[in-house]
Amino acid sequence: MLVMNNISKEFPGVKALDDVSISVKKGEIHALIGENGAGKSTLMKILSGAYVSDSGEVIVDGEKIKNPTPALMIEKGIAVIYQELMLLEHRTVAENIFIGRYPKNRYGMVDYKKMRDEALRISQELQLDLDPDAIVGDLSVAKRQMVEIAKAMSRNAKIIVLDEPTATLGEAELEGLFALVKSLAKKGITFIYISHRLREIFELCTTLTILKDGKKVESGKVSDYDTDMLVNRMVGRDMSDIYPKKERNIGKEILCVENLTRKGILHDVSFCLRKGEILGIAGLAGAGRTEILRAIIGADPVDGGCVKIKGKNVKFRSPADGIRAKLGIVPEERKTQGLMLKQNVTYNTSIASLKKYMTNGLINTRKEKQIAKDYVDLFHTRPGKIDVITQNMSGGNQQKVVLSKCLACDCEILLVDEPTRGIDVGAKQEIYNILNNLVKDGMSIVMVSSELPELLGVCDRIMVMNEGHMMAIVDAEEANEELLMSYATKEVPVKM
Repeated sequence: MLVMNNISKEFPGVKALDDVSISVKKGEIHALIGENGAGKSTLMKILSGAYVSDSGEVIVDGEKIKNPTPALMIEKGIAVIYQELMLLEHRTVAENIFIGRYPKNRYGMVDYKKMRDEALRISQELQLDLDPDAIVGDLSVAKRQMVEIAKAMSRNAKIIVLDEPTATLGEAELEGLFALVKSLAKKGITFIYISHRLREIFELCTTLTILKDGKKVESGKVSDYDTDMLVNRMVGRDMSDIYPKKERNIGKEILCVENLTRKGILHDVSFCLRKGEILGIAGLAGAGRTEILRAIIGADPVDGGCVKIKGKNVKFRSPADGIRAKLGIVPEERKTQGLMLKQNVTYNTSIASLKKYMTNGLINTRKEKQIAKDYVDLFHTRPGKIDVITQNMSGGNQQKVVLSKCLACDCEILLVDEPTRGIDVGAKQEIYNILNNLVKDGMSIVMVSSELPELLGVCDRIMVMNEGHMMAIVDAEEANEELLMSYATKEVPVKM
């Protein structure tokens, strides 16, 4: 069905792909795995026609593709669904499915009825619960992914690439996506599945290819591997001790939240964070985890409750107020909320603390660059240069830049939301070590994560949320995944 032979691609100073070959059969769900920077995205951009390889060939259905372009590859049945979905949020489901090729009536006008009917037909064929008239911006992330798949199938896609499709999905939404992928594979649609969540690889995929540093390590059947084998092939080292040893000197309470309330979202949430501690927040999608962090730092308004820092009541009207009080936040969406992707490492590190580098109204660029360089060295941020544009960095290294920005503000309390989302297992270990070293040096951290093993491995205590209610706070050493899930799904208290 698909063969990519001896693909190489070089960018200035970087060999992104070096003689990589893969083959995928019709109806196969093929995993493409590797660390950030392994070459997965580059390989798929060559498949989609977005990049042109320096050497090698792409063969689809036995036909060698010459001079590939995005339009030609779509015509040949290739569809790539990226983690950042390519949809028009203010348009309807039907308009998004047929974007760029709206059906016309005999007068040359858009035939909205036909477009709507066709969108409904496709949705019904795929057994998707999609309203053709719904505005895409009002849909959940899971529903938006279904729109992308419907769009691909409307173009008669034969090969669909899913790039980190589950990064923002809850467990129920995950099951729905897997069911759809499996049903389409049975009908002969081929999938290439990119994910850092190895559990999903074993649950969904039949074959795999492992990339490392732009080279193919090996291909094989998923059933021939276990988790340790995959990790070892991906990172080239033993990752059995992925979570660092907890060495804590936990002190007095530094942050207290009392009866925090936001109508319909948060309900009388109370907890305290101690100096030198990592407090985790667990819960299903929509439980209110992110909303707690945003409310604490002043990004969202609240209807009741209070926040105390070192025993004093504080009220932040904006995140800038929180930063001045020595709070920092690493947001869930680092690319849209944490970084200015078109700017370099120096700019992103210093942007929230510019006053530190000002002399007589002018920025001391030498001092600014030195601070950025210090954090690059401290966190081993690759490629080790402060003039690199952040959008060209891997997810793990982008996250290090966001952390650097917070620390440059001299924060004492750090709020981190999904710190390892969308980054590979090797980079995850580096982030865990950074967080561990920060609390060892006296910082206090509140950490939201959808990955229960991560919370258990990194945190000292874990607070479990459900539908905006705080259900329990447990010691990580005494907890397990089953206990956390039981609290996360427990019926919330009803006020009479």
